Amino acid sequence: MAPSVAEIKAVAVDPIEAAKQNVKTEAVAEDKLQGPSYPFYYPYFDVNEKFPVTELFEHSDPGLRADPKKPRLLTPNVKTTNISPYLGTEVHGVQLSQLSKEGLDELALFVAERKVVIFRDQDFKDIGPDRQIELAKHFGPIQRHPTSGNVKGYPEFHVVYRDAQHDRFQEYAGSNRANHTSWHSDVSYEKQPPGTTFFFILDQPENGGGDTLFLSQVEAYNRLSPEFKKRLEGLRAVHSAVYQAEFSRKRGGPVRREPVESEHPVVRVHPVTGEKALYVNQGFTRHIVGFKQEESEYLLKFLFDHIAKGADFHVRARYEPGTVVVWDNRVTVHSATPDYSATFRRHAVRLTPSAEVPTEATA
Repeated sequence: MAPSVAEIKAVAVDPIEAAKQNVKTEAVAEDKLQGPSYPFYYPYFDVNEKFPVTELFEHSDPGLRADPKKPRLLTPNVKTTNISPYLGTEVHGVQLSQLSKEGLDELALFVAERKVVIFRDQDFKDIGPDRQIELAKHFGPIQRHPTSGNVKGYPEFHVVYRDAQHDRFQEYAGSNRANHTSWHSDVSYEKQPPGTTFFFILDQPENGGGDTLFLSQVEAYNRLSPEFKKRLEGLRAVHSAVYQAEFSRKRGGPVRREPVESEHPVVRVHPVTGEKALYVNQGFTRHIVGFKQEESEYLLKFLFDHIAKGADFHVRARYEPGTVVVWDNRVTVHSATPDYSATFRRHAVRLTPSAEVPTEATA
């Protein structure tokens, strides 16, 4: 999901009161469009909002506690359909909001195994912000985005919003590009980047589009030759938040904490499955530590091209009312697909629990 930016005006209703009453506003201030179905989650930007430096914490993945048979998550009435052998499963017949702690542990394991899981017919968007946050926090402290739109009083939410009056995606992605695919792993610049991540749709284009592309970084790694894998293991790369922060500043948006840069292994290991995965992405990876500029650019270009061209280990997550997508940011990258007219509204919310410091792969 492309990062939101900071030129969206406030809705002409009190969003908290509207949400409490389940009121659907009839207009967005100044643009006279029908308002968002869930005005509580309209993106909020406060240039004076500041966050402290993120502190390191001990993390134990809930998937390590899970029953591998997943009896509380995958009950007999649940239907699962794999989209690809490598990643992506559609699930019908279970409500995420009703899972016990043990069921959430099983969810963490299931998502680690399948990388991207698309849950249909969910009531998640209607259970309220406190319960949504409570469920997401089972997987780790929720990352508070330094520049994107959030929800007033609830900085845990990352809001994705686009309509005819508010369309900055192409400018952020690069308006002079032939395509707008931009593979990234969310906020990989953090010292402890995200693991199990939740994304739920509120409004979507009526005529289709606005899906999300995902790919398996595990399979991307597996396709490499044994000798090339050996060369990558032990390398580290710098992931940077600087461009994202500068873009927000130029737009008069918030920078809630100064941008960070972190070194992460080029190949990391998942703490639950033990799988090795590439951990570089076009959005935030800037250079290989210890390499000269030309060497780093050459290697990263190869890896970015390899990732982007691997259509046989890509999937497309299609949204419909009630969809919640849960994915593992450690072993996937994804890209927005702004293939719909901006006359339609696309409104969604992400909750992004932080996970462990990436673990380096060894031969």
